[in-house]
Amino acid sequence: MRKYVGAPGSTMSRREFLAATGSAGAVGLAGCTAPTNGGSNAAIETEQQTTASTSASELPYTSPPEVVNVDEQGGKVTISSTPARHAVHPGESMGGPVELPQVWAFQADDGNPSVPGPILRTTEGEDMEVTLDNTDGMRAHTLHFHGARKAWKDDGVPTTTGIRVDPGEKHTYTIPANVPGTHLYHCHYQTHRHIEMGMYGIFRVDPKGYEPADKEHFFTLRDWDSRLPRMMAGENVQYNPRNRKSDVFTVNGKSAPRTLHPEDGSPVIVEQGDHVRLHFVNAGYMSHPMHIHNHRFQLTEKDGGVIPEAARYEMDVTNIAPAERHTIDFTADAEPGIYLMHCHKVNHVMNGNFYPGGMLGGVVYKEAMDTDIFKKLMEYAGYEL
Repeated sequence: MRKYVGAPGSTMSRREFLAATGSAGAVGLAGCTAPTNGGSNAAIETEQQTTASTSASELPYTSPPEVVNVDEQGGKVTISSTPARHAVHPGESMGGPVELPQVWAFQADDGNPSVPGPILRTTEGEDMEVTLDNTDGMRAHTLHFHGARKAWKDDGVPTTTGIRVDPGEKHTYTIPANVPGTHLYHCHYQTHRHIEMGMYGIFRVDPKGYEPADKEHFFTLRDWDSRLPRMMAGENVQYNPRNRKSDVFTVNGKSAPRTLHPEDGSPVIVEQGDHVRLHFVNAGYMSHPMHIHNHRFQLTEKDGGVIPEAARYEMDVTNIAPAERHTIDFTADAEPGIYLMHCHKVNHVMNGNFYPGGMLGGVVYKEAMDTDIFKKLMEYAGYEL
């Protein structure tokens, strides 16, 4: 079980969450249904140990993405990748279960593997030394960081730098934090396959003198063609990147209703009057117009560029193209309740033929958590109160 709940970024403790739902006595039960590594330090199978004969059912499950403050680690972080199973929505409600039987998950240092990968957070003016550890890997990888002006050799593209990290090797990239904002990192070797298998994450550079909002959260949007993860797990399907067909849609790696699971998903939990800041990264192939019900927000950053105040305006939909990063700010000033946050390409808000599902999350007011409808949503999400 995770100690904290909610979307990555600002968090509340599990005890605070349960107290708000009127279930403070049930601390021992909450989240027990989530099939994740749950903060365990158990050893994870490496790619080298996972052979073609290994059953997908023997792979570990991914965990939710965690925020890694690289400054607190002396500016250094080690990234590795491991094959894993990815429970997009493990329950039987709302078109579930939905699972990707094999992904290639990133993990930072001794953390848990996750899809998306860990959120690497640093401060403007610092340098990050990012070591890609592929000593236990089965295939070549690289790391490419958007939103950083860096040396040619650190660009992470093997065909133009000549640097590739083969199985059994390590390589350290120097990534200057010289472009404040929210960015993307991913493997840039056989990119059309390796991103499709889950090798991507968020890179955040806080500007000097940064003033965080009351609530601040990170979201990675992703449309998947599940045929490649299924093919890599040994299923009898064929994947063609030139004939790609998205059939799974996720927010921080989960599809609704699992997106609302407080520990395995990423609900935005607010209190009335909060200043809320959400960072969206599109790591997929399609654009996603993200809409929040009953709230007006401003687009304040795009791809590391600050939008001048004179150019900002109130809106309730922001269309995020592949690889784009949008940061929005708003005040939690609606009547306390539960409000959807979703892609407005409505077929992206489905699990197979079932609606609703897919790329849908929610803004949840703490004042509305002790209600029957919230308990019902937790039941759909697979969370015991």
